[in-house]
Amino acid sequence: MPIPQPIAADPPGVVPRPWLTQSWLDLAFIHWAVEPRRVAPLLPKGLVPDTLHGTTYVGLIAFWMHRVGWFRLPGVPYLGTFPETNVRLYSVDAQGRRGVVFRSLDASRLLPVAIARAGLGLPYQWSRMAIRARGDVISYASSRRWPGPRGAYSRIAVRIGERVEEPSELEHFLTARWGMHNAQLGRVAFLPNVHPRWPLHRASLLRCEENLVAAGGLPGPLGEPASVLYSPGVAVRFGRPEPLAEAP
Repeated sequence: MPIPQPIAADPPGVVPRPWLTQSWLDLAFIHWAVEPRRVAPLLPKGLVPDTLHGTTYVGLIAFWMHRVGWFRLPGVPYLGTFPETNVRLYSVDAQGRRGVVFRSLDASRLLPVAIARAGLGLPYQWSRMAIRARGDVISYASSRRWPGPRGAYSRIAVRIGERVEEPSELEHFLTARWGMHNAQLGRVAFLPNVHPRWPLHRASLLRCEENLVAAGGLPGPLGEPASVLYSPGVAVRFGRPEPLAEAP
């Protein structure tokens, strides 16, 4: 078993020459506690579930992807800006790096979906999507078009609450993720990212009707969420993919 690096609210390194830039805005973080044995078969080879006090989590994250850009070029305003909803798991590699593994990423722009699927092997899905804000309530909706399962959907609404001045260990564990693990053509890589410390708010879950989590390989009732949070967002810089070291 790898020894995970400490949970850190701030990035452990820097990305002086970003490979990819983007902003994540108006995020709703919804998380359910699950037993590690349920998610272990869903992770790429060489990864194990990341746990906190013996429990791991599945996350449903809805937000605006804003101005995706490559290298130091300006972010793209139209094709690089779209709603996204992803289902993610929590992972640790043999070097102890904590990350996320995406089971699906629904987005409303077909060209970025096609590029991310072909170029990075990420499980992006083309979906009809909308985000609406009314006062302190934000609603997110998605309905999958391609490749499927067609019609997989989510309907989420949260009410934004007070600012979290001192996030708990769990809240840092769920949100302060400084990279993602991704498998492509049988190889697993770690993509590091850096961004400012998350500004977090408590949130009340007003509506959560979805089958994206089940479509991502976790069928069955998950019960009440263990955590519901909101963030106005952060600007993000990704480094180049780093091949996963083999476990000793």
